[in-house]
Amino acid sequence: MGIFTRRSQESAGLDNAAVTTLEVDPALAALTGDYVIDASHSSIGFTVRHAMVTNVRGSFADHEGTLHLDGADPSRSTASIDVRIASVDTGIADRDGHLRGGDFFDAEAFPLMSFRSTEAAQLGGDKYRVTGDLTIKGVTRPLSIDLEFNGSATDVYGNERVGFEGSAEILRSDWGLTWNAALETGGVMVSDKVKLTFDISAIKQA
Repeated sequence: MGIFTRRSQESAGLDNAAVTTLEVDPALAALTGDYVIDASHSSIGFTVRHAMVTNVRGSFADHEGTLHLDGADPSRSTASIDVRIASVDTGIADRDGHLRGGDFFDAEAFPLMSFRSTEAAQLGGDKYRVTGDLTIKGVTRPLSIDLEFNGSATDVYGNERVGFEGSAEILRSDWGLTWNAALETGGVMVSDKVKLTFDISAIKQA
């Protein structure tokens, strides 16, 4: 189910040549509005290669954000997300403490990671790309996130919900996260490439 469906019509005055017009899907147009991300049913995570041989996965439990969806024109949709760095959780307390410290995020000086969208586009069907500015540790750089629209529903409390999931890859060094340690067998302790993952549930506001 995409934002737009296409139909061909004959255009008078153009020798009956077929032209393509856009017809808005009324079900998706009805989703237009402002939404608040439900952090209790959403996750923002990351995966990074450790010691060259395995992956470490983590998440940020404390985050908040808003979406504005335009079902008739996806390019007018926007997203704003703030993540509290101190909520990082990889399942090992010592590692989490290291990530919060000066070698990595320096959560005391830079408590938030933020994303502000600048552009949105439909790639086809239920797939979208949101581009914006990601700020980590005082450094702001562009980021594109590929998303899939998982659908909409009314929950048991009467809330209108939408769901998206997606991912993006970054080089952490682009945001000044450069700490590393060399391995005796070659390579480094932590890869530069990091995969970000997003599983978002948002509630429509009255």
